[in-house]
Amino acid sequence: MTIAQSSEQGITTLPDHTQLPDSDGTFVKNFQEHPQSILLTDSIQSKLDSIHPDQQYAIGQDCGIYWRLTEPPERGAECPDWFYVPNVPPSLDGKFRRSYVLWQEYIPPLIAIEFVSGDGSEERDLTPLSKISGERQKPGKFWVYEQVIRPAFYAIYEVQKASVEVYHLVENHYELVAANERGHYPIHSMGVELGIWRGQYSNVELPWLRWWDNQGNLLLTGDERARIERQRAENERQRAENERQRAEQAEVELQQERQRAERLAELLRAQGINPEEL
Repeated sequence: MTIAQSSEQGITTLPDHTQLPDSDGTFVKNFQEHPQSILLTDSIQSKLDSIHPDQQYAIGQDCGIYWRLTEPPERGAECPDWFYVPNVPPSLDGKFRRSYVLWQEYIPPLIAIEFVSGDGSEERDLTPLSKISGERQKPGKFWVYEQVIRPAFYAIYEVQKASVEVYHLVENHYELVAANERGHYPIHSMGVELGIWRGQYSNVELPWLRWWDNQGNLLLTGDERARIERQRAENERQRAENERQRAEQAEVELQQERQRAERLAELLRAQGINPEEL
């Protein structure tokens, strides 16, 4: 983590998340990014709740991670589209986090994910801080994640290519993670896999970035679980209704059989034959 000398900026104490900007003033790049973030968060929630029964974890969606004190402050932050930090409180002093400040909390994210809107060069930029000069004010995203923020996993998702690259921090550099036999990328410390799922979410058919468990079962959103539960309940209701109808039909058939037997007995008696002696 790099912090500019406070004396250079007339700063005597380091700012916290309430004192740093929570936006750089730019628009979300496309309509897909917001539902994609929600999909990742919603589907992983129950898994993280089981990992953290004490609820000590934080998820950031398009939020700043401050790693360097600069002027303006936004130059010293990266803003992953999605990230997860284990073993930190979800709020600070009863307030929602405005950003994640490394010099305040020290624990890096376990995974940071960037959604590519351009050609992906920004997300793969390795330009180091030492090469910043002139109009260029920030080092490359890849370099910052690899050398400073240092999440254990860094993922680059490209919806246009229906692909995701996952990197794992090994010693001091990122190594590309190989896909498993399912075409997914294991995140062993979370007990999950990351991959591409083609289907409809939020009324849009796209190759979405999604989680699976380590057995290859898709982690479902709350709506998906509720839909399955409704379908299961409807199937059970239909099964019970079919069983009731079969029971009613069996009762009708039994009654008809009794009526036929009674008519036959009456016919035999009319002919002087006792049906009970047959």
